[in-house]
Amino acid sequence: MGHYFKWIAAVALCAIQGLVWAQAWPSKPVRVIVPLTGGSNADILARMIAARLSAQLGQSFIVENRPGAAGTIGVGLAAKADPDGHTLLVHTSSYTVTPSTHSNLPYDTARDFAGITPLGTVPLVMIIAPSKGMRTVHEVVRAAKARPGFINYASAGSAGQLNSERFRISAGFEGAHIPFKGTPEVVTEVLTGRVDYYFCPISPVISYIREGKLLALAVGSSTRSSALPDVPTTIEAGFPNSDYNFWIGMFVPAKTARNVVNRLYQETAKALQADEVRERLAKLGTEPMPLSPEQFDKLIREELAANAALVKAAGIRAD
Repeated sequence: MGHYFKWIAAVALCAIQGLVWAQAWPSKPVRVIVPLTGGSNADILARMIAARLSAQLGQSFIVENRPGAAGTIGVGLAAKADPDGHTLLVHTSSYTVTPSTHSNLPYDTARDFAGITPLGTVPLVMIIAPSKGMRTVHEVVRAAKARPGFINYASAGSAGQLNSERFRISAGFEGAHIPFKGTPEVVTEVLTGRVDYYFCPISPVISYIREGKLLALAVGSSTRSSALPDVPTTIEAGFPNSDYNFWIGMFVPAKTARNVVNRLYQETAKALQADEVRERLAKLGTEPMPLSPEQFDKLIREELAANAALVKAAGIRAD
């Protein structure tokens, strides 16, 4: 019986220590690692939320860009950090793609991190130059099927490529994929007509679309974008399983105390509800994606499996 009471006391002490830890967090500046370049969608959202969290919690949240090797360098650094809630990772949905395209990762995607919440989802829009003479998704598909392998499509990262491949496989045509390093370069190529179409984040091309310099044929997300409410999704256009949700989310090392995870989730959700944050996200073409830590972890597991199957079907390989 004495051992039983000692065990109860130990459990109670751990619970009290966890509560105190959560209440004390953050006790020092928080490092926010973004494994992508400055000015990227992930970087912009990370800095926006870091500023709000700093104001809410009275502690500095310092964004640190650590790009390279498709984001795996920065993710590897975050994986090795102390699991005390003072190192965060803000990454895109490419986080669930790299395990299938890169071998020998310096971390285990499924085990080394715990999800906090998505900061938002960024619908990708299928753009094409008016000079191409194709004004609907169906016209693109008909042209592609008439000349197999002739039509080309570009990407500047895994999100655009996966969205393109999901659409291509669903529509049932062959095309030529052209990879680029960055979105600005691809947009230029689409404007000139050298690239036929591109699934692109909305914010860099919204002005071109409004000016009529580019046509928005469809959005690749599961729901329409509030920035382009009249543009149908590829699903609505009649192509099942063609959607791809490009999200930006926050993570911590997996062994971080659950009380800290929950506190961080609550504070981040509060930051995302601030009027100025919601207004700025809307201008960036970013939609809300409210998920709890448990729901986010479930999404990660599902996407790891789904993306592995898609990468295999499309023959995608980065190394």
